[in-house]
Amino acid sequence: MTVWKTSMRNFLAHKGRMALSAVAVLLSVAFVCGTLVFTDTMNTTFDKLFAASSADVTVSPKAAGGADDMPENGRPESLPAATVAQIGKADGVKAAEGGVSSMSVTVVDSRNKNMGSETGAPTIAGNWTRNDLRSMEIASGHAPRGPTEVMVDADTAEKHHLKIGDELRTIAVTGDIKARISGIAAFTVTNPGAAVVFLDTATAQQKLLGAPGLFTHISVTAESGFSDTQLKKNVAAALGDGAAYKLQTQDEAAAANKDSMGSFLDVMKYAMLGFAGIAFLVGIFLIVNTFSMLVAQRTREIGLMRAIGSSRKQVNRSVLIEAVLLGIVGSALGVAAGIGLAVGLMKVMGAIGMELSTGDLTIAWTTPVTGLALGIVVTVLAAYVPARRAGKVSPMAALRDAGTPADARSGWIRAVIGLVLTGAGAAGLWATTRVDEASEGSLYLGLGVVLTLIGFIVIGPLLAGAVVRVLGAVVLRLFGPVGRLAERNALRNPRRTGATGAALMIGLALVACLSVVGSSMVASATDELDKSVGTDFIVQSNTGQLIVPQAADAIEKVPGIEHVTNYKVLAAKLTNPDGSTADEHVTAADPTYPQDLRRETTAGDLSEAYGADSMSVGSDYATLHGIEVGDELTVAFKAGETAKLKVAAITSDDTSVDQGAMYTNVTTAERYVDADRMPENMIMFAAAEDGKEKEAYAALKSSLGAYPQYKVQNQADFKQDLKDQIGQLLNIVYGLLALAIIVAVLGVVNTLALSVVERTREIGLMRAIGLSRRQLRRMIRLESVVIALFGALLGLGLGMGWGTSAQKLLALEGLGVLEIPWPTIITVFVASAFVGLFAALIPAFRAGRMNVLNAIATDG
Repeated sequence: MTVWKTSMRNFLAHKGRMALSAVAVLLSVAFVCGTLVFTDTMNTTFDKLFAASSADVTVSPKAAGGADDMPENGRPESLPAATVAQIGKADGVKAAEGGVSSMSVTVVDSRNKNMGSETGAPTIAGNWTRNDLRSMEIASGHAPRGPTEVMVDADTAEKHHLKIGDELRTIAVTGDIKARISGIAAFTVTNPGAAVVFLDTATAQQKLLGAPGLFTHISVTAESGFSDTQLKKNVAAALGDGAAYKLQTQDEAAAANKDSMGSFLDVMKYAMLGFAGIAFLVGIFLIVNTFSMLVAQRTREIGLMRAIGSSRKQVNRSVLIEAVLLGIVGSALGVAAGIGLAVGLMKVMGAIGMELSTGDLTIAWTTPVTGLALGIVVTVLAAYVPARRAGKVSPMAALRDAGTPADARSGWIRAVIGLVLTGAGAAGLWATTRVDEASEGSLYLGLGVVLTLIGFIVIGPLLAGAVVRVLGAVVLRLFGPVGRLAERNALRNPRRTGATGAALMIGLALVACLSVVGSSMVASATDELDKSVGTDFIVQSNTGQLIVPQAADAIEKVPGIEHVTNYKVLAAKLTNPDGSTADEHVTAADPTYPQDLRRETTAGDLSEAYGADSMSVGSDYATLHGIEVGDELTVAFKAGETAKLKVAAITSDDTSVDQGAMYTNVTTAERYVDADRMPENMIMFAAAEDGKEKEAYAALKSSLGAYPQYKVQNQADFKQDLKDQIGQLLNIVYGLLALAIIVAVLGVVNTLALSVVERTREIGLMRAIGLSRRQLRRMIRLESVVIALFGALLGLGLGMGWGTSAQKLLALEGLGVLEIPWPTIITVFVASAFVGLFAALIPAFRAGRMNVLNAIATDG
């Protein structure tokens, strides 16, 4: 009980000093809990939607892909309408209804504005069925009754200010469907963002599937007393050859749809948890520094406790109890803040188009337990070393001045360990640059990153002495005696300076590494495009939509165009000369494609691959299967027949564009694939006539004005788009890393604040002999700046080393240009100085307000 009372007294006595450490715990726990609540809520939303929209049993073609699997020809796999009657005869079937659904569509309004989601959610067109009443209801108007009517979901109508009577155009591979809105249907569960339009059944069949009397799926409703599992068996029996169909119960259909979303949600979840882990790691330094300084300041107090009978274990336990209290307070607040963060994320996602209802907010019991456990365990682990140090304080320490710890300098053992770890990590990074396989190099890279990071953390106090002196000579000496005082303060406790700088180092190392990787990717891709892309214009969709025939026809008719190249991708099973088989994709293109994309060959002539019944393969594939020019491959096209194609060329895979691609002529593919199953263009290329590039560019854009899902890019546009995409990704990562940097800044603030308290008498004496308040505040600000610059130098140097090594792995994938983004690196370094200034504002202000006489009279 005495230990508990002592711990509580000390905790409450230093509550102000604990506050920033508690904020670090709060932020880290909030990020973890917010991530868990947000992803659990997304899972709940999709679970409800998929469960509500799935029939008791759903029958679809065996070859039908998943929810996110686009058909190659823009027409979903289908079943004959006669199957509905066949299923209706099965025992236990209350109703069987044919449905049509396609995601290979684009919907635009009368102003040609795309009604689809900007978040990647699909646009879905289909017919209105009774099964849709499971998850939707008609809020106004009525369902479509003919080819001139269409119904739209309420969320899309609200977002784009649509009303009954407005005209919509649905663009599909079979043509455009112009219709006026006859009704608006509202979801009875949350719609995460998909745009949904409904046509009458006949129009949906003809325009989405290309023929009447077809359905993409059949929804089966069970009679009372029949389970979904039993109904599925009965339906399979009624169909005779059940293996020719895909039959799913409601639970199975919901699970399959959820699986198609699972990878996206998992990537988001674990990426965000990874950044939370980085914030936790940075927070550890803050907590270690806080408790180390508190123990140092209470040396005399602890010595007195030892003198009157307190054991080492009791002192140790007292400090750990304070850490537990800090962990509990910070974690509890963090759990609450995490829930608020999740709600905030939902609002942000709603603003950009992904609707998530707070009514579906899901807080599993594991979330607060995980947050509390993580916060408390991390805090206690971080406080363990300072607690042990406190337990080692002897009774004689009561006779010494407080704040003069015996461990002010790093021990030689620590220095040796740090040097060994850093050397081992450097060896791992060096080994990364010498491998021939990226998979092998990634192991060395991971090892090198971890070891150099730990090594720099361990060796930080040793580096602090050298780096701070250099920074002092370059920066602080400009400020005269005040600058020299700031330098000595930073050097007074190298371990503290090293730990504070290391917290900032981690975040900035990741920023530098990712900047190098991102810049190198852009530079490499740009260099590759300059060398390999010969076409003038590229036409494609950002959302993965295939180019519909009517758009392709418009491209073909553009004046000033010398040639247009089609580019189609066909799934196929290849049988190689060695007898092995492989599921691959074969690119069917026009013979002009080698002009549009220059590919090096290791054997043969690429132009001959576009001859009759010929093809090319990539060098990696050829090496793996022992293929040589002249060999014959058996190619079984998924959408057609089996062909025997001769290998006329082997292309080099030392590239980042079309790496591993296998080429054949479009006419060869057409010989083995029926016209109605032939894939639509994934991308198209166009070359302008000499001297007509500007006119052709404008005309090409104008010709596709009616199809906003596609964009026309010249080479400059394409490069800028690539740069923008990588830049946006890096900005998201930088935003998430900002949490770790905020925690690191709190660490600098806390270190300075506790350092000011520790030096209270010293500050009073300096003020007494003539140091002005302004000079005192400047001294503390300069100390903060030099600590921040120390962390920035270590972090940026380490990050550039990581990024350079990572780029060597990218070079194995064809991205061979290393580019150091010096403007970004310099900007971050300079910004670190301002971070230091900002962190010192409050500690400097408090130091300047100290009463000189009271400060001198302070006991330690």
